[in-house]
Amino acid sequence: GWESQLLETGFLGIFLCPLWTLSRLPQGSPPSRIVIWSFHWLIFRIMLGAGLIKIRGDRCWRELTCMDYHYETQPVPNPISYFMHRSPWWFHRLEALVNHFIELLVPFFLLLGRRMSILHGLLQVLFQVLLIVSGNLSFLNWLTMVPSFACFDDASLGLLFGSRLRERVARLQLPGAEGQSLSLGSRVRRVLNFSLGLLIAALSVPVLLNLLSSRQVMNTSFNPLRIVNTYGAFGSITKERTEVILQGTSSLDPNDPTAVWEEFEFKCKPGDLRRRPCLISPYHYRLDWLMWFAAFQ
Repeated sequence: GWESQLLETGFLGIFLCPLWTLSRLPQGSPPSRIVIWSFHWLIFRIMLGAGLIKIRGDRCWRELTCMDYHYETQPVPNPISYFMHRSPWWFHRLEALVNHFIELLVPFFLLLGRRMSILHGLLQVLFQVLLIVSGNLSFLNWLTMVPSFACFDDASLGLLFGSRLRERVARLQLPGAEGQSLSLGSRVRRVLNFSLGLLIAALSVPVLLNLLSSRQVMNTSFNPLRIVNTYGAFGSITKERTEVILQGTSSLDPNDPTAVWEEFEFKCKPGDLRRRPCLISPYHYRLDWLMWFAAFQ
């Protein structure tokens, strides 16, 4: 699912770039609203899909008890996970409520105008920061922030940049002279952006039907291009942690009763109870992560 999200985000990022120029602020080629709306549609699907799969998937999400287990049983806990797990019961109930609010209600802020869209972006970025702090979900949370940045316009981000850059952006946004013809690059870009909008609209049909279905599936591609996908995370929470332990011996005869077997320690996967959990985000120790799935079997 992460690879599909990376592919889709990167694909949309291509259309943010101007054609035939390396200028950061090309004259007459502002980012297309179609591309911005496509990023809005992406973060909407990511968050709403995650929220719906939780409500439909595991009873503990409806009972607000999933966070009692999450920090202990998540794939690769980090040092903060220990303290989060030991929080009082009412705090875990509050966490579950906040999670439902962010994933099920906040995505619809995108439909309520500029100010609510900016609020949506702020809440989603803060939510991802909290997930980064409380767990080693590698680059997933950092990647999820990218489409959230499309919720901010130039005015809301202006304070982060110098006055010269803000003035140049303001000049570029002034309406052009009447009768001024578009350059070839601008015309080609408009055609590409319009084609992109049609493509995303067509590929979104099965994704939308999946969101509305009571048999929703998560992290699935309905097309070979993997451009418009369905997402979701932690649709079910394990209540107990099971670990696969790998051992090896240097004995020539492994069946020898005197053979000494030693445990293989992974870089970050939980193993030795005396070892403090590690911090790896935004890096991804894929083998450690896959061992979490192997334990389910």
